[in-house]
Amino acid sequence: MLMRKIFYFLTLLLCLTVTFAQAQERYLDEVFTDVTVTNNVIYGVNATVLYLTVPGIEQAVPQALRMNVYEPAGDTETERPLIIYLHTGNFLPQPTFCSTTGNLEDAALKEICTRLAKRGYVVAAADYRLGWNPSATTQDERTYQLLNAAFRGIQDTRTCVRYFKKDYAEGANQYGVDTSRITVWGQGTGGYMSLSAATLDKYEDILLPKFTIDFMGIPVPMVIPQVNGDIWGTSVGIVPFGAPPPFTVGDTLCYINHPGYSSDFQLCVNMGGALADTSWLDDSDLPMISYHVTNDSFAPYKEGIVIVPTTGDLVVEVQGSYTVQQKAKELGNNAVFANIPWSDPLFAPYKVYTDRANEENDGADGLFPFIYPAIFNPQNPADSITVTAPWEWWVQSEWDTVFCDFIPGIPLNLLGLATNPFMSETQGMAYVDTIMGYFLPRACYALDLPCAINTSTKEVVSSESVGLNIMPNPATDQVQFSSMPGRPMLDILLYDLSGRLMETHLQINHNHFTVERGSLPSGMYLAKVRFEEGIVTEKVLFR
Repeated sequence: MLMRKIFYFLTLLLCLTVTFAQAQERYLDEVFTDVTVTNNVIYGVNATVLYLTVPGIEQAVPQALRMNVYEPAGDTETERPLIIYLHTGNFLPQPTFCSTTGNLEDAALKEICTRLAKRGYVVAAADYRLGWNPSATTQDERTYQLLNAAFRGIQDTRTCVRYFKKDYAEGANQYGVDTSRITVWGQGTGGYMSLSAATLDKYEDILLPKFTIDFMGIPVPMVIPQVNGDIWGTSVGIVPFGAPPPFTVGDTLCYINHPGYSSDFQLCVNMGGALADTSWLDDSDLPMISYHVTNDSFAPYKEGIVIVPTTGDLVVEVQGSYTVQQKAKELGNNAVFANIPWSDPLFAPYKVYTDRANEENDGADGLFPFIYPAIFNPQNPADSITVTAPWEWWVQSEWDTVFCDFIPGIPLNLLGLATNPFMSETQGMAYVDTIMGYFLPRACYALDLPCAINTSTKEVVSSESVGLNIMPNPATDQVQFSSMPGRPMLDILLYDLSGRLMETHLQINHNHFTVERGSLPSGMYLAKVRFEEGIVTEKVLFR
């Protein structure tokens, strides 16, 4: 009897394993076991003001803009969707300003980048210029400082986009990216940048009363292209006569990087952060996916004042993920998500995330609100703790002897736990599970990726309507696919009869294509050929 039970258990386990293996699909599942990371890739150079307060430094200095590029190891695809990932950190260096996170080594950042690369994405975790004065004495000064820091971050984000487009056009496309499928994903402070880079499309958008400062009785814009460079980071910015300290007249604040290439991308993701003003949103903007703790006390979920985490000082009124997503809904920017048939069995692993989000997002598909109640402080009820980034974690022992300049005498591990007292890798991983589960199917649609959940809902057309011809069939070594003039094949996906995706050939855009058998075993396969008009499915037999 015991042996029978063991045999039954092993049989069940084998069945589950086979079912799981058959369900593995690129862009949805971790189809790669290893990831290759290329560190310290320079994607541009620009001027940083971070050191202007250091004695003896009177000018902005050139800073190499660096990124770590994550790729699926052993991948044979030569054009993969790209995600540019922007870390958190309040535009301030870590740990000087009391933060346990804020660079390319953050645990949550590395985990998310790795998971995405294992699913077939190329992920560029990008650094950007830091520097502003959060302790400036007036709110106008703090707003001026932070807006300029964010503006530099937007320029750097767009510089990174153009780097890959230039490398695609002029270089060897060394990281194998598809520059028509780019996502910018911002975490915390990076969320301000991803939302802004997705919506700020003309300088006039910045000319709002809250972004002007009084200069000798005259309201002056806090950002001026001739001083700061343009919104793309493709023009030189020079400090003018009459500029206040610590700036030096004639100093260069912006260098030109990769001009002549578009800074556009196709999908925006923010985890926290906010948008400087929803007037920047219009009906031509791209789809957005947002994650936000509903009672975030630093970056408002709806509308409110940005608060400096280290000082508690007020900065400027902004709109958070809820307000942004409601306007995006009104404008129809996320209409692509409305076409997802969540009742389809293919969506079973992801429907639970959507159902959970829809309980709280008031119909804004693309918004995942995290409900994390404030932790009551019985000794000071007005000072209850609000967890703003429950997806973050760190190794506490590494911060036992690290102190910040702002609040001396207290190790950073205690300061970090003061705002995230239940911080742990287990908790962080659980939140990352949810973030991935909500993102993956939406990315398939927003980026028009050849995922089964995406192609299965496209219109089915006949071979005759597009002139599809497959020969020889049966075949031994290779199969020639062809179609009629004016009906180019876009992608070919080859599945085995169990539904497992065996080969992908993307962005063919031609009327002729050869599929090599390679190491495929003998047997029948289903070829899904995508055209502008829809999907054609035909059988292919390899002897």
